[in-house]
Amino acid sequence: MKVLVVDDERDVEQLFRLRFRREIARGEIDLVFAFSGEEALDVLEQSGKADVVLVLSDINMPGMTGFELLRRIKAEPPPVPVCMMTAYDNDHFRGQAEDLECDGYVAKPIDFEQLKGKIRELTGLS
Repeated sequence: MKVLVVDDERDVEQLFRLRFRREIARGEIDLVFAFSGEEALDVLEQSGKADVVLVLSDINMPGMTGFELLRRIKAEPPPVPVCMMTAYDNDHFRGQAEDLECDGYVAKPIDFEQLKGKIRELTGLS
């Protein structure tokens, strides 16, 4: 399953690859990374939106925010679940994510066992 991780902090890629190393080695997950909202839309267009089972996106990014990315992804079929990630966890952001039909919300620092459970829940995989 292909999961697109969107975050302007490039060290997130190394962290996710480390935390998902077993799942990657077993071929259970294919992590794809984009470092801006614009790059994420390019990845979805080039690799085929239907191939991506989940988008994990930071909220605060320069240029296109995670919320704008969420709006754009949800505006066009096929539907792709989007889970927001943020270091600025508050009721305002949670409410905005909910209003935009976000499929999940993860506060940083990320609890990766909880995130893995959320991925299984959103993708229907065990």
